[in-house]
Amino acid sequence: QVQLVESGGGVVQPGGSLRLSCVGSGYDFERYIISWFRQGSPLGRAGVACWHPLDGAYYSDAAKGRFSISRDNAKKTVYLDMHSLTPEDSSVYFCAAKMSDRPHHEVCPRPDFFSQWGQGTQVTVTS
Repeated sequence: QVQLVESGGGVVQPGGSLRLSCVGSGYDFERYIISWFRQGSPLGRAGVACWHPLDGAYYSDAAKGRFSISRDNAKKTVYLDMHSLTPEDSSVYFCAAKMSDRPHHEVCPRPDFFSQWGQGTQVTVTS
């Protein structure tokens, strides 16, 4: 199984940008679906963006046009580049992993689908 560690969170002003990183360890990292979620109450964890090894990138409506996900399999890292940040983007961001052949729109937004999670990284957008 893969282990995940997130980093890159911090405090940023509205309109600013951050790059989050999710570094994996273990075998076959390139075969895993890696999805970014953020903690949102009362709905629990909400999907933000996802990289599927077969289907590529998947974005939630909140992320489209502002966030970009990319993957470097040699470094076993998935990046989430976030731009035009607003206070509503403040949250703890988690990455999660699972192997599957199911299409990305079926699995990427579902936190219950994923079995491996990182510890999270805090993003705070404030003036």
